[in-house]
Amino acid sequence: MGQGRIVKALSGFYYVENDEGIFQCRGRGNFRQRKITPLVGDWVEFEAENKTDGYVLDIKKRLNQLVRPPISNVEQAILVFSTDEPSFSPLLLDKFLVHVEANNIKPIICLSKIDLLGHIGETEIQKHEEIYRRLNYEVISTSIFVEETIEALRPYLINKVSVFAGQSGVGKSSLLNALKPELNLETNAISKALGRGKHTTRHVELIPIEEGGYVADTPGFSSLDFMGMEAEELSLYFPEMRIRINDCKFRGCMHENEPKCAVRDAVSSGEVAEHRYEHYLQFLGEIKSQKRRY
Repeated sequence: MGQGRIVKALSGFYYVENDEGIFQCRGRGNFRQRKITPLVGDWVEFEAENKTDGYVLDIKKRLNQLVRPPISNVEQAILVFSTDEPSFSPLLLDKFLVHVEANNIKPIICLSKIDLLGHIGETEIQKHEEIYRRLNYEVISTSIFVEETIEALRPYLINKVSVFAGQSGVGKSSLLNALKPELNLETNAISKALGRGKHTTRHVELIPIEEGGYVADTPGFSSLDFMGMEAEELSLYFPEMRIRINDCKFRGCMHENEPKCAVRDAVSSGEVAEHRYEHYLQFLGEIKSQKRRY
């Protein structure tokens, strides 16, 4: 029996890596009975007679896991958002940040395609950069056409398991190709009619990098739900709200219409960005709506 980490899942096979190489494995039937599915990033026990005929027997305890993309034991998430093509979406970025915060994963905001800034004006992007930096989020600006920006990204990846996540077409695969050209990952141009990209990545895979550590290319997607998240915990995943929770008059304040709410007061005074608060209210409504449906 061996131990290793799943580095790729594709067509019902799990590719498990350890010091002896990569073993192609299937999952044992008891995983279905236990209602658990092996994920890329899982540390597992497996048995294999050779490199192409093995079985995953058990999954070690996970530090964390994401549902979309399906991956576990992630240390940090590189949230890739383009300045244009597709247009920068603060709403979707905040949704990603909430999900990453909820899974105790360090987020790094990566603004891609900065070479397109001239199309929309630099001021708007700089305004959002400042807001997120004030919240102590790391923000990196990149362009695959500007080598210095790619090199600036490398130090963040050393000896970490990093997932690259973001909306379709923002340039995740292009960034990975720039970091490691031999990958030759498939990329596609943005659809001018739809204003979004096509899914070029069709599976999740951990890719080793020379500096040490792994990066994960993941299928792109344009929406996330809040299944499993309670309305009462949502404000914990907004740092500017989290630090003010104890200043609200009522314990369990939801920061909607309650009197003497420290969060709403901070929005009125400009200490909390109004668009972030509006996104919080929208997400809160989505969570409550899901609870009513289920």
